[in-house]
Amino acid sequence: MSIKKTLAVAALASVLAAGAAEARDQIRIVGSSTVYPFATSVAETFGKSTSFKTPVIESTGSGGGFKLFCAGVGEEHPDITNASRAVKQSEIERCAKNGVEKITEVKVGYDGIVLANSKQGKPLEITRKQIFLALAKDVPNAEGKLVPNPNQKWSDVDPSLPDIKIEVLGPPPTSGTRDAFAELALEGGCKQFDDIKAMKKTDKKKYKAVCHSVREDGAYIDAGENDNLIIQKLNANPDAFGVFGFSFLDQNSDSVQGSLIDGKAPEFEAIADGSYPVSRPLFFYVKNAHVGQVPGILEYLAEFTADKAWGDEGYLTDKGLIPMPVEERAKYKAAVEALGAGS
Repeated sequence: MSIKKTLAVAALASVLAAGAAEARDQIRIVGSSTVYPFATSVAETFGKSTSFKTPVIESTGSGGGFKLFCAGVGEEHPDITNASRAVKQSEIERCAKNGVEKITEVKVGYDGIVLANSKQGKPLEITRKQIFLALAKDVPNAEGKLVPNPNQKWSDVDPSLPDIKIEVLGPPPTSGTRDAFAELALEGGCKQFDDIKAMKKTDKKKYKAVCHSVREDGAYIDAGENDNLIIQKLNANPDAFGVFGFSFLDQNSDSVQGSLIDGKAPEFEAIADGSYPVSRPLFFYVKNAHVGQVPGILEYLAEFTADKAWGDEGYLTDKGLIPMPVEERAKYKAAVEALGAGS
């Protein structure tokens, strides 16, 4: 779904709401834990190289970020929300209901989602079908009937997998990483079962529930929005695995390793060319009514969309961001420049 289209704005409401944002002199950003390190790096560079205050950034998860972002316009509400998935239609409607009638989408690059473990353990080679059988709430039995997931060890899923207890630390339901992992990894494996795949045509709601529901019996552990905490726990327990973005693997490659999924390692080039099967785009969303009201928003956006930041050799690649192609960067840079022109 393209969010290039923005909802029509009521002129009077915009004027009143934009004026309310004027009292704050520091940009406030919320949202995705995956985008957080990129936004923080840009914010620090921005704070050092301009006369504006360094933005305040909170890691709330994508869903939590949209909830805060869409709550209203004015100084008590955030200016920008980071997201590791595209905004949902329901979130656009919530925004509009609360007077947030124009938002601008900026895609910033790509990321891979990894299933990683401590380097003290053995690297894992797994398929998306096996990930589904290990982590889904309900799975097909020998007769093809859906039953509560009985697999306790990885070797219960497939004898080729380790003979250790399934223990995966991952993000909560409010996280864009969790959404993307469910869509790309779990559903990617789920739809390889013909009976479940056929369900998509007959009962789409049930199909999504089966393919996206994560087991709740302790094999998957909700570790909150703190990816650094997952890294610490993996280092403390070599038998455990964690789900998080490639950037965190890249930053912690001295202690953790990514699993091969469908024969592909989570590497920069494989994510960039799309051959790694669990990769996704990253975004941030700007509240148009706050532009020109909270000082520095346009300048922060200009820093983020400069080649020195998000380009092929930009400083965000050192943090693990996979850059977009040149044409795609030009498209989103133009969207940012249009904001400055009052679009």
